[in-house]
Amino acid sequence: MSALDLLDEFGFEAAAVVLGPEGVRAQRGDLRLVRAWRSVTKTVTGLACTIALQEGRVHLDDEAGPPGSTLRHLLTHASGCTYESPTTLQPPGQRRHYSNYGIDEASRHVERAVRRDFGDWVAERVAGPLGMDHLEWTGSASVGAMGTLEDLSLFAAEMLRPTLLEPEWHRQMTTPQLPELVGIMPGFGKQTPNPFGLGVEVRGTKSPHWTGAHNSEQTFGHFGMRGSAFWVDPVADLALVAGTSHDFCDAHRRVMPQLSDAVLAEHGRA
Repeated sequence: MSALDLLDEFGFEAAAVVLGPEGVRAQRGDLRLVRAWRSVTKTVTGLACTIALQEGRVHLDDEAGPPGSTLRHLLTHASGCTYESPTTLQPPGQRRHYSNYGIDEASRHVERAVRRDFGDWVAERVAGPLGMDHLEWTGSASVGAMGTLEDLSLFAAEMLRPTLLEPEWHRQMTTPQLPELVGIMPGFGKQTPNPFGLGVEVRGTKSPHWTGAHNSEQTFGHFGMRGSAFWVDPVADLALVAGTSHDFCDAHRRVMPQLSDAVLAEHGRA
């Protein structure tokens, strides 16, 4: 039995790709079905924003969002904004409040700085160079992307072996910013701490979690509420991309950690 045979445990349509530094190691299911990535979109936005940071077009300490907030706060869910509006729950930098609005506002800040539509910036600086030919950008930088698992695999491969970011900026994007902050992880409850990078979630010591018990604390990625997800584990030097035809549910909470541990056992470093 291979690790990806666990996809049958979902009980509905599912597909996945396992990636190592050399490329695809295993795959199963429909990788060309266009899926709603929902919050996985945030990772593409994070990369597009980090490219603008690398080029000096914006800076992490730029004022952006509510009073006292910076671009760093917006990209890491630390601006204090609520989930879908500029209303704030508390001042920036005190707690991790997961916020689609904050990510969208970060993209608007970058959009103004680069003087072009953010979707065009994504196409030019991320999707085009990586060959993500089926990526559909529908307007929201937090939840609007649609694409195939082939496209998402190209993105995950870039996150495993970056070509668009210099090492320091890749580190900034994929390691915790404001690492001590506590917050609610959607679908998994309060996490102490609840680390995020720039548009990506960092696993840290979170429990329960959608990655495996054997994923390293350095693992980063994201899941989306329409059933798409990916993680990159730099310690195992491995990535997993998955997608289902079902909204995120108890089956994902149960199967994704099992699948992740099986993939690590079968394909990870000895």
